[in-house]
Amino acid sequence: MKEKVDIDLDKDNGLIHAIAQDYETGEVLMLAHMNEEALRLTIETGKAHYWSRSRNKLWRKGEISGNEQLVKDILIDCDGDTVLLKVKQIGGACHTGYRSCFYRRIDGEIVGKKVFDPEEKYGKEK
Repeated sequence: MKEKVDIDLDKDNGLIHAIAQDYETGEVLMLAHMNEEALRLTIETGKAHYWSRSRNKLWRKGEISGNEQLVKDILIDCDGDTVLLKVKQIGGACHTGYRSCFYRRIDGEIVGKKVFDPEEKYGKEK
């Protein structure tokens, strides 16, 4: 069964939320944002593309680090303003070197696994 899917790009200046989740384990890897072009490129290429609010530009996950997200499935929420990307994560998802951006508890305890050195991937500025 299929139903019409409306993507709501009107709520947040043309952006929707995008949650990346490991397609095998279910681990939540990161939260980012997509505009219409990022979503289109993700669907067309099978590689996750996002919109950076801080840099105000489109980017492909892993374009500098090599830590790509290969998209296995895309689900959309009931409101049409959030997508769930089920991905195969190559390397770490977090720019700080951890597998997931959700690597610490609210009290600061580190619970995630560091999988790469950010200085080796991005240089000393990150």
